[in-house]
Amino acid sequence: MASVDSQPRFGQSVKGLLSDKVGSCSGDVIALTRQVLKGSRSQELLGQAARNMVIQEDTILHSEDSLRKMSIITTHLQYQQEAIQKK
Repeated sequence: MASVDSQPRFGQSVKGLLSDKVGSCSGDVIALTRQVLKGSRSQELLGQAARNMVIQEDTILHSEDSLRKMSIITTHLQYQQEAIQKK
């Protein structure tokens, strides 16, 4: 008769262990999902940073070109000023 009483307890303890394992796995799945979302967000931010860098590079190249043109104009104006002063 002792074995009949122990069977319900054994079934309850197995159910308890199973419930604990399911809870633990659920927690692990939630943690994994958070990490995947965090990684996805990191990838998104890196992509945005790369796009911004390309835009900045374009702006820098345009500014460099403008400065070169202004330098040429300044040189021509200096030549004209010298020519006027010699007259």
